[in-house]
Amino acid sequence: MTKPIVQSVTFKAPPEKLFQIYTDSKKHSAATGVKAVASAKVGAKFTAFAGSISGRNLVVILNRMIVQAWRATHWKKTDLESILTLTFSKAPGGGRIDLAHVGVPRHDHKGVTKGWPQYYWKPWRTYLKQ
Repeated sequence: MTKPIVQSVTFKAPPEKLFQIYTDSKKHSAATGVKAVASAKVGAKFTAFAGSISGRNLVVILNRMIVQAWRATHWKKTDLESILTLTFSKAPGGGRIDLAHVGVPRHDHKGVTKGWPQYYWKPWRTYLKQ
């Protein structure tokens, strides 16, 4: 098994707003610039980046945490789903997201590790300034 991907990032927005951006289809799509289908319901399926990422919500604690089974379309059929946990909390001047992403296949580990800041955190900062 690969090493867990662990990242923490703060934004000038409350945790409730950050949670909504991640779990609301319209806001998620606007923040990343690419179509997403998202939900804050347990068991709901989701897609991001026009379907190149997909999975389902395993645990949802409103405005606080989401745990997802997560995979990319270019992963091998034999690759298991990874597990993504996002925790939303208050931070000085706004909110914080703590990410733990486990079970990412070795062949995409570097790409996913770099992908979170590139495709989420940086675009979210731009979105939140609007």
